[in-house]
Amino acid sequence: MISFQKLFGKSDVFYDLLESSASHARQSVQSLHALLSDPSAPQNLDAFTAARREDKKITQQIDEALCKTFVTELEREDIEALANALYKIPKTVEKIAERLLICKDRLAGADFSRQVKLMDAAAEVVLTMVVELRKKLHLERVKVLNEKIQQVEGEADKLMIDCLKALYTSEKDAVLVVILKDLYDLMEKVVDRCRDAGNVVAHIVLKNS
Repeated sequence: MISFQKLFGKSDVFYDLLESSASHARQSVQSLHALLSDPSAPQNLDAFTAARREDKKITQQIDEALCKTFVTELEREDIEALANALYKIPKTVEKIAERLLICKDRLAGADFSRQVKLMDAAAEVVLTMVVELRKKLHLERVKVLNEKIQQVEGEADKLMIDCLKALYTSEKDAVLVVILKDLYDLMEKVVDRCRDAGNVVAHIVLKNS
């Protein structure tokens, strides 16, 4: 079991900041779901830009805290790696929202519900893993959660292949094919970013178990 008092000392600052970052990542995916499914949702990038900027501030706060805090067992590189992995999630989601708004007139009838479901599932597991760091996450528990993310990532890969097969074997406008492929790539990348963050948590727990 990890001794987090030794890892972080008496301060909860890293717990708080990392949990906040993971929460913003999950919220960005939920905002994307609202953008795609709720006609009354704001049709702009405000929520996505705010989430990404706030997460960037959190990453900077973590960097500043690391400069002021002596970490004994957990290497500062691990904290930085997790912070950077978490930041890439809302950053990628914002890129998806940008393209959706730019091309919304061409995307009438497009269904991204399966992709959003997988992105949300992956982001939810990441948030759980980060929150449970504060609760002295056990090695077996982190393995179960990490395997769940790997499973979601595998499903996202399969969905990507299925979507590309449908895209390349149907009679669609060439511009629409390019747009959809770009969106499929980015949506799969969000799941990949979540997998990367989960791998960092697993690495931290394994190293200190």
